[in-house]
Amino acid sequence: MCDTLVALASATADGSVIFAKNSDRPAGEAQSIRRYVRQSHPAAATVRCTYIEIPQVKTTAAVLLSQPDWMWGAEMGANEHGTVIGNEAVWTQAPLGPPALLGMDLVRLGLERCRSASEGVEIITELLEKYGQGGACGEDDPSFAYHNSFLLADAREAWVVETADREWAAERVTSGTRNISNGLSIRTEYEMSSKSLIGHDLDFADHFSAAPVQLDPVSRESWGQRLMAEHMGEITAETMMDILSHHDSGICMHGAFATTASMVSRLTTDGADEHWMTGAPYPCRTPFKPVSIAA
Repeated sequence: MCDTLVALASATADGSVIFAKNSDRPAGEAQSIRRYVRQSHPAAATVRCTYIEIPQVKTTAAVLLSQPDWMWGAEMGANEHGTVIGNEAVWTQAPLGPPALLGMDLVRLGLERCRSASEGVEIITELLEKYGQGGACGEDDPSFAYHNSFLLADAREAWVVETADREWAAERVTSGTRNISNGLSIRTEYEMSSKSLIGHDLDFADHFSAAPVQLDPVSRESWGQRLMAEHMGEITAETMMDILSHHDSGICMHGAFATTASMVSRLTTDGADEHWMTGAPYPCRTPFKPVSIAA
């Protein structure tokens, strides 16, 4: 469970892009704020992700991550090039595969390798097609597994990528707001897709979703849309913090699944990005602390 939101320049008070995410995971699962510096790697180097090992790239960017302590990947984060990424669990009709890359691995791999949101889309989808996604997504529950959607943003645009096994569709967002909340939401308006979907007028969500696609007015996704719409043109980082702390919507989640960490980022074209993280559960009572990619 998670909620990920973005407000583009036309929706914010100062023309920045503001990204926000609540990471909802099994209550009590630890999640830490971690930084990894830019690194150079020798030819033929590999990187061990949560379950599989893949070739490493020549240079990895410095990243700021909100990372569950038991896995290699991250729920959300930012890199030194001004890109932020968060993922969501989604349930589809496609079969769950064997251990491969987790959605959280793809978040970290995307941040370590991309210089923009659009490049992040290319990196994540190429890795997805090549290595697949799969494996237990909970520390103590081997049956807890899912496919993933992603929201990527930089100071100029955002992208939503939704997946079903190795199939995917990507929607570009350049104005207004967009949010995702554990369900497929891309219909026919995608700019890019996996090769098998090219040339087909396919409703991605309707075709792949495990449940009928219907936006419930009391769902967290609907609430997120309404709460951002109430502040259209005036959204700030504080607005997003308030939305992540919202209880009536269930966006601030308590219970067996709980909001275990939260993040808000303000992205600007001059590179003066700002990030805030809780590094702890429940944004309704845990302060957002300013954090930077550099230690």
